[in-house]
Amino acid sequence: MSELVSTPAAPGYMCRYCRLGSDGSRPTCPNCGAPADVREMRDDAGWVEQPPVRDMARIQFGRSTCQVSGTYVPVAEMSLAPGDQVYFPHDVLLWADPATQLTARPMPPGWARKKAGMPLVMLDAAGPGRIAFSEDDPGEIVAVPLEAGRSVEVVEHHFLAATAAVSYTWFNPGVWWYIGKSPHVENEFPLGPYMDRFTAQQRGLLLLHARGNAFIRDLREGERIYLVPRALVWKDPSVQMNIHMEVPASPRAHWRLIPMVRLTGPGRVAMQSQYGTEGLAHWGWDGLGPDGSWRNWNPNRPATWRTQDREP
Repeated sequence: MSELVSTPAAPGYMCRYCRLGSDGSRPTCPNCGAPADVREMRDDAGWVEQPPVRDMARIQFGRSTCQVSGTYVPVAEMSLAPGDQVYFPHDVLLWADPATQLTARPMPPGWARKKAGMPLVMLDAAGPGRIAFSEDDPGEIVAVPLEAGRSVEVVEHHFLAATAAVSYTWFNPGVWWYIGKSPHVENEFPLGPYMDRFTAQQRGLLLLHARGNAFIRDLREGERIYLVPRALVWKDPSVQMNIHMEVPASPRAHWRLIPMVRLTGPGRVAMQSQYGTEGLAHWGWDGLGPDGSWRNWNPNRPATWRTQDREP
């Protein structure tokens, strides 16, 4: 990976991370907070390190601003102009001043999702006023400015806040497998049963939290990578996503399976370097999600799964 080198921001600066332009007068991108005076850090595989938003950097959205403070467990502090509004999960609220109006956000029928065993409540915050959010976990705040019509798909538990111009829904990503025969079937969802989809009705801002360091990569048409499920943060809707199983060549762990997510371009994907560990031992499966695949590297373990799902 190349060395981080400071260079002056050029007039008419185009941010290489959010890919939006500015006049280059600030040391950070006003749209996503990324430093404007650093060269890109790209490894040989094509992953680009998303530089952390600098302490006290400001992001502009409409007439309001978001200031990111702290480097270990960063805080997003918003100064909301009159009439501006953001929404957020209830458990990321850090503080709010008395002028900020907080209300419960109406959710569609069937809202039954939970986070950490508790009902997930969405709140709206309306200006004028100040409010701050924190994920209460070490990592980075990732700002994703969205132009009108653009969508991103986000793995659960990364959403921090979004402006009112960004609509929100959820969907089944189809990344799953099951073990057993009916009626004794056990389903596994390595990404969780749902993912979040955010779409900008007009220009807006989406704030996410990534644990550890954040990296982004552009996948070419048909380019494919395998990723540990919980390392994924967000992706473009154009990136196809499917379950994939790897059987390692290990005489001592011949039973072990490694669940992965197969991502196929074109489009951008973002991952985090801290994603926890998978505590379950996976012995096999009886069915994979849509277009699921597998590869067996262990000659001591005969494959008994569907040959049409085998990936060369």
